[in-house]
Amino acid sequence: MSPTRLFAAACVVAVWLLLCLWAWRRARRHQASQARALAALSLNADGGSDSDAVLIAYASQTGYAEALAEQTAQSLRAGGLTVHVASLGQLDVARLSGQSPAYRRVLFVVSTYGEGDPPDAAAAFASQMQAAPSRALAGVQVAVLALGDSEYTRFCGFGHQLNDWLHAQGATPLFDMVEVDNGDPAALRHWQHHLSLLTGRSDLPDWQAPDYEPWRLAARTLQNPGSAGGPCYLLTLTPPAHGKPSWLAGDIAEIGPRLERGGPMQAHREYSIASLPEEGAIDLLVRQMPGADGGLGVGSGWLTQVAQVGDQIDLRVRTNRNFHAPDDGRPMILVGNGTGLAGLRALIKARRAAGHRRNWLIFGERNAAHDAFCRADIDVWKADGTLERVDTVYSRDQAQRRYVQHVLREQADALRAWVADGAAIYVCGSLQGMASGVDAALQDVLGDDALQALLHAGRYRRDVY
Repeated sequence: MSPTRLFAAACVVAVWLLLCLWAWRRARRHQASQARALAALSLNADGGSDSDAVLIAYASQTGYAEALAEQTAQSLRAGGLTVHVASLGQLDVARLSGQSPAYRRVLFVVSTYGEGDPPDAAAAFASQMQAAPSRALAGVQVAVLALGDSEYTRFCGFGHQLNDWLHAQGATPLFDMVEVDNGDPAALRHWQHHLSLLTGRSDLPDWQAPDYEPWRLAARTLQNPGSAGGPCYLLTLTPPAHGKPSWLAGDIAEIGPRLERGGPMQAHREYSIASLPEEGAIDLLVRQMPGADGGLGVGSGWLTQVAQVGDQIDLRVRTNRNFHAPDDGRPMILVGNGTGLAGLRALIKARRAAGHRRNWLIFGERNAAHDAFCRADIDVWKADGTLERVDTVYSRDQAQRRYVQHVLREQADALRAWVADGAAIYVCGSLQGMASGVDAALQDVLGDDALQALLHAGRYRRDVY
C-alpha cells in the first residue's frame, strides 16, 4: 500500500476514534446529568433541598425536547433561579404531589410521538397519570411547552393530554401552554417571553438572532391623563414601504427595543396588536412600567419615551393561533383589564368587519374618570350594535375593590345563558390577579367539567401575561 493510502487510512481511523471518544464522553456526561437530576429529585422529595427550585421535566423521542429543556434551564439560571432538569421517565406522580410537594414550580417540555402518543421514555409516567388521585397537584404551579407537527391529526397530542391532566389535578398554570409546530422559532420566542416574566428579568438574551422589519412610529397618544396608574399610550406604527404586512386579530407584535436612540438592540418584548391590516398600521396599547433600576422598563421606555414620532421601530409579527377569532358568528364574551384591551380591540374590529354582532365586552381599570381606554371606539361599537353588551368595572371608584371577576359572578345567569347559546370566552390582560380570578369565577359559575369542555372545544382562550 502506498504511503498516501496509508496516511489516508490512518486519518479515517483517527477520525473514527475521535467520534467514538466524543460519543462516549457525551454519553457519560448525559448519564452523569441524569444521575445528578435523580439525586436532586430524591433529596427534594425528602425535604432536604430547596423547594423554591424550578423543576424542568422533559419527554423526548429524538433529543429535541431535552435540548430545549436545557436551554430553558440556562435562561432561568441566568435569571437567578435554582433549576433542576430531569427526564419525565425519572419521575412518578408521587414525586410531584403530596401536601408538601417537592417542587412548587414545574415546567414540562414534551414532544408527541406519532398520532398523539407520549415518547417511549415517558410511557410509564403517562400510565401513572390515569391512576393518580384527584387534585394530587393542588399547590403546584406548572407550564407546558408542547412540541409537535401540525401535519398529524393529533397535533401536540401528548402535550394536550399532559396539560389537561395537570389542570384536572388542581395545578395552577404559570402561563398557558405553548405549542411549537416543527420547531417554530416564533413559538419558542413566546416561551422565552414567559421565562423572562418568570424570572423578572426582561434582559434575557434571545435564543435566536432577531429578524425584524423597519416600521415607523407614526403617532403616540396618552390614554389616561391624570391616572393613578402608569401613563398608558396608544401607539400607531406604519410598515416599511415594500410589501403589505398581514396579520390576524389576536396576533402579537414583537419589538426590538433600545435603551437610547441609535443604541444597540435589546432582547425582544411582546405586545398585543390592537388593529387590523386593513387599517394600514399596527396599533399598540403600552403602559409605562418601572424597571429594576427604578427607571422605565426597557420595552415601555423605548416605545413611550425614548423613541420619537418618526423614528424607526424594529418589529416582527408573531402568529398567535390560540387567540384568533372564531370563524363563525357564535357569541363572544371578551374579558380583559388594562392594556389587555388591545387584543380585545382587534377581535372586536374583526367581528365588526365580519358582521358578527353578538359580542359582550367586560373591561376593568382603575377609575372611570381617567382610565376609560379607547372610550370613543367602545361608544361607537355600542351605538352601531357591534357590542350587544358592555360591562365596565373600575376598581377604585368605590370603597370595596371590584374587578372583572366580580362582574362574572354577579352576571352568572347571563353568563350561563350566553355559554348555552354557544359563546366563546376570550380573556386578555394580566396573568397575576385578573386571569386567575376570572378562571376561578368561571369555575364557580359554570363548573369545572363545563369549563374543561369549553377549553377542549376551543371556546375558552386566553392571552395573558
